[in-house]
Amino acid sequence: MTTSAARTTPPAAPSVRDGAAVRLTGLHKSFGQVHAVRGVDLTIAPGEVVAFLGPNGAGKSTTIDMLLGLTAPDAGSATVFGADPVTAVQAGSVGAMLQSGALLPDVTVRELVTMFAALHRHPLPVDEAIERAGISEIAGQKTTKLSGGQAQRVRYALALVPDPDLLVLDEPTVAMDVELRRSFWASMREATAAGKTVLFATHYLEEADDFADRVVVLARGRIVADGTGAQIKATVAGRAITAAIPGATVAALRDLPGVASAEQQGPRMVLRCTDSDGALRALLAAFPASHDIEIRTGNLEDAFLELTANATQVAA
Repeated sequence: MTTSAARTTPPAAPSVRDGAAVRLTGLHKSFGQVHAVRGVDLTIAPGEVVAFLGPNGAGKSTTIDMLLGLTAPDAGSATVFGADPVTAVQAGSVGAMLQSGALLPDVTVRELVTMFAALHRHPLPVDEAIERAGISEIAGQKTTKLSGGQAQRVRYALALVPDPDLLVLDEPTVAMDVELRRSFWASMREATAAGKTVLFATHYLEEADDFADRVVVLARGRIVADGTGAQIKATVAGRAITAAIPGATVAALRDLPGVASAEQQGPRMVLRCTDSDGALRALLAAFPASHDIEIRTGNLEDAFLELTANATQVAA
């Protein structure tokens, strides 16, 4: 039987003998008839910044919960710096910023950060955690008086308190305005410059493209793409033509040579092409009144939509 003293003594920092900050192997998790995660394999090296993308219900949050030891997998395993997730979290090697969970009420921000620091063996100084998270101006405010974006920054400060080697962030910039988001990512760049490993889930594709070294796309509980932003974007074939095209119908545009698909977006038409040069010539011949024409290469949003749509079709 474990003694009381043993229960209150924090574990030693996990080993990194296997060379991975995070190793997920064959993870499966179901909730009744819902198969949330279906065989996720993922290895993250120390110092990597990895973005987790996927539509709602893709399995991102469930995978993160298993990585943090908040829920047990039905099959497979998760390790963090060579240790099981609970041991890694207790040792202060992991800091997490999750969507769920209310902040403790009726305390100031500084009091909350101070209480949280008291739970860790080697925490950051409270003032340093507050400064890094950019919440010095609201440190004296009650947590019940915070805006959604301010509460997110406080959660980020709590994730920084154990001075972790791995930061796990689930939709970190939800409810933040543009200024707060920019400030948040500036703070994150300081953390990664110091060698921290970061895994963040986001719905903001531009954040993944701008900030992550690597993008992992989940759909229906499986990884459907894993690579740099440029590699993910390269999976989208061809280019897209957008234009105002008076008198055109989507059906007519789909029949043009070099056009793979067409759709209307407000007053403009979007033509995804296998041959943009041929499609443009055919467009101008058939609809000479076309104007405000733009041609662009595939972006991360196009790749994301195509990958997740293909995964849905395969599963169906």
